[in-house]
Amino acid sequence: MNTKNANQVETESNSRGVSKSNALGMVGQNIRALRKEMGWSLKDLAEKSSVTPGLISRIENFRTIPSLPVLHHIAVAFQVPLAELVENIDGNDSLYILTRKGEGETEDRDDSAGLIYESLLSQPIGDSTIRVNVVTVNPDTYRPPISNDGMELLYVLNGDIEYGIGEEVINLRQGDTLYFNGKIPHSLKNNSESAVTLFKVYFLKP
Repeated sequence: MNTKNANQVETESNSRGVSKSNALGMVGQNIRALRKEMGWSLKDLAEKSSVTPGLISRIENFRTIPSLPVLHHIAVAFQVPLAELVENIDGNDSLYILTRKGEGETEDRDDSAGLIYESLLSQPIGDSTIRVNVVTVNPDTYRPPISNDGMELLYVLNGDIEYGIGEEVINLRQGDTLYFNGKIPHSLKNNSESAVTLFKVYFLKP
């Protein structure tokens, strides 16, 4: 009889899978860290790389996936190898990706005050990238309209929230699902005294 204890099963699982939650999303963090290390503003990096400040901000805040030419220009501006910008990206061919409770990484987004993003997954699929987050919206929080380069799917885990898409305002409650084009400027507002939790999936293209 072939028996396996929990540690053996865990070891075998880890040999076929990976628990790292963030892949291409690390690019934005790496660029921001290098920029701050150099003491540069977004405008400074834009002037040195010929990449617009708006695009750099969107990359740093996980709103878009940069193309290789854009990454090349930024690397030249920093005078670092391109490999340094994509450091820590997981490119293995594991059978699955496992992110256990508490292993998600908090994303630093300076365009979303009052929101806490926990990254559960960032993985390329064909010419797109899927990003999965749990988002906590603090009480009495309004985030002005922003946009990204993909489609968004969100599910309200708890609470009520207002979602503005273009000129329309949609009231969402626990259990509601919303799917929309992220290129349309969208805002959100939590008018309650309790935090709201969202499960969000982004389908981004460079």
